[in-house]
Amino acid sequence: MGVLTAERIKLTSTRSPWWCSAVVVLLGLGFAVLGAVSGRAAKGDNSDLYNVSLAVSGVSGLGVMVLMIMATLSVTSEYRFGVIRTSFLATPARTRVITAKAGLQAVYATVLTAVLSIVAYFAFRAIYGAKPGVGLSTAEEQRALFGVPVYALLCAILAVAVGVLVRQSAAAISILLLWPLLLETLLGAFGSFGRNVGPLLPFRNAQRFFTMGSDSRNWHWGVWGSLIYFAVFVAVIFGAAIFVVNKRDA
Repeated sequence: MGVLTAERIKLTSTRSPWWCSAVVVLLGLGFAVLGAVSGRAAKGDNSDLYNVSLAVSGVSGLGVMVLMIMATLSVTSEYRFGVIRTSFLATPARTRVITAKAGLQAVYATVLTAVLSIVAYFAFRAIYGAKPGVGLSTAEEQRALFGVPVYALLCAILAVAVGVLVRQSAAAISILLLWPLLLETLLGAFGSFGRNVGPLLPFRNAQRFFTMGSDSRNWHWGVWGSLIYFAVFVAVIFGAAIFVVNKRDA
């Protein structure tokens, strides 16, 4: 409990988490309102694009990325200023420190994105209207809404793990942003190679779980398999981080 209390104090007593949370709220609600206004102006054109996934796209896209930055900075900033040494001196069991940090960041990301996704969805629906694609009557629509907090939880754990492995803020943030935005996009664009490797890319699998619409890729498993695949990927990276943090100096 002492480790969790210490991590909670760190999370709530610094300004950066509050600023990051404010940015996530603005992105989540802003994208929902813009999408709904755009949908009303389209007057039925491309109506299949205006769905639950679009309503929460600000949360699931840039919002989760901001939360990943916040989570990884909770580790790298401590390495930068030497605070992590104090934490390890107070709690020699380093696994407990990193697990508590990852757990707290994951819970915070989950709660924030869950609440924000629901608010963004109803804001979108209030402006755009109760049209096909924006209900919650199908499993696909329900996953599009409730899958975002699950994705945020796993991404927060992954971000902490990357921070532990890399230690440098700039490097960790670059990895977390460029991997889903650039690397996986480029790999998936190389013809037959891209079609073969695309179903094995971790973020593509995670996004498949909560994204509505048909996907032409030759997936090897269903949408729940994609979520499990991403969860296993996160577990492997986090396990590597725990191994490394116990082997090298702080």
